Amino acid sequence: MLMEKTLFFIKDMDCPAEEQMIRMKLADITAVRGLTFDLYNRQLIILHDGELPSIKEAIDSLDYGAEVISTEDSLDLDVATVNDSIDKKLLWTVLIINFSVFALEITAGLLADSMGLIADSLDELADAFIYALSIYAIAGTMAVKRRIARYSGILQLVLALWGFIEIIRRFASNEPAPNFIVMIVLSCIALAGNSASLYFLRKSKTQEVHIKATQIFTSNDVIVNIGVIIAAVLVLVLQSKIPDLIIGAVVFVIVLRGALRIFKIR
Repeated sequence: MLMEKTLFFIKDMDCPAEEQMIRMKLADITAVRGLTFDLYNRQLIILHDGELPSIKEAIDSLDYGAEVISTEDSLDLDVATVNDSIDKKLLWTVLIINFSVFALEITAGLLADSMGLIADSLDELADAFIYALSIYAIAGTMAVKRRIARYSGILQLVLALWGFIEIIRRFASNEPAPNFIVMIVLSCIALAGNSASLYFLRKSKTQEVHIKATQIFTSNDVIVNIGVIIAAVLVLVLQSKIPDLIIGAVVFVIVLRGALRIFKIR
């Protein structure tokens, strides 16, 4: 059967969590027959039976900067089917990694008085929510999946707002600088965890994609980890809490943005 194959360039699609958001957003569009993601090049190929405007509208609602590059008729049946998303065992692996990193970072952040670590831990938790939703999506109904997504978005929103309030309080107080050693050690652990998650997820892709080491550094999570490490060094050099509060504020903006995007899955 003749179908259409459309190539999208999606500027802000640079980590597996965003891939899962797009999968969930397109799940109800019956015209979509298959999806192939290339996170390294930020591209998505969709095999579909027409309805391109509806598909484009659904992706645009996530505010990922999507752009249609080309559309052509196709008999290509090699495009991964929608139901052949990343397998459940792989999703459980990255879910456990992300949640473990969250638990370590939130504990260390509270002990070290580091808003950077606390914020980064919530970013890890946000990704864990997405993977959990993706696991449930394999067997769950869209109605229940969206309800869970809404609850996770509300939780992220509350945590982000708490984070902003706490950062303002710490700016105004005379609290000492956080423990930079704990910041560096835990950020390195988080960096390793995110890199491992990306590696495992790439095992389901083509070999050409997953061996490209530079792909790892397109992940926002990895960039955040590096940002916390830099902030820790600045805390040491400047003997000030300000770098930690600044990186914390930046990450809470990312968490808030993620929460708002989750609300768009409806």
